[in-house]
Amino acid sequence: MAASAVTGSDSLVYEPRVTRIHRYHWPAIQLNVWMLIMLVASCCIIGVFATFVGVQQQLGLNIPWYFPYFITVASLMIIYIIALLWLIAQRRLLPSIVILGSFMFFVLWMVGLIVISIELWGPVGSVNSNCNLLVWSTSPTGNNQGTLAWLEQRSICQSWQAVFAFALIGCIFLLWIIVMAVQVFYED
Repeated sequence: MAASAVTGSDSLVYEPRVTRIHRYHWPAIQLNVWMLIMLVASCCIIGVFATFVGVQQQLGLNIPWYFPYFITVASLMIIYIIALLWLIAQRRLLPSIVILGSFMFFVLWMVGLIVISIELWGPVGSVNSNCNLLVWSTSPTGNNQGTLAWLEQRSICQSWQAVFAFALIGCIFLLWIIVMAVQVFYED
């Protein structure tokens, strides 16, 4: 209660203040599934590209700009999800925060997806053409260095495919959370 006026007889008149806090009703299961899938996608991308950075350094090769770019974007996504969890715990998760943040991450993930697509299926010397030539067309066996090298190359090809798949899933799920946040906004 706050004092609103002073009367002539030195007494205070109190008026009750009514504050209304608007609460948005988020679909809990969908929100939890979204967070889980985005955490898995982010961690997969961080893990694969961190491994690629280590391989590039071990081989003495330059590190392409998109390795640290996507590691940074995926790390920021994890921080964003932690911030969303904190807001959920405080019961202060607003649709506008989710819409704005998800749109920004959608743009960042789409840039990463385009770059990964160009590297994976680009015109000259793409990862996919090298994989088709060196990995998928052969199948060595035996306990020797050739088989071990082939297994490593196969692992690298599958890692590129996994990064593309999780980047695509991330973009789709970011669009999904934007649509869900708009629905939550308009339902209330």
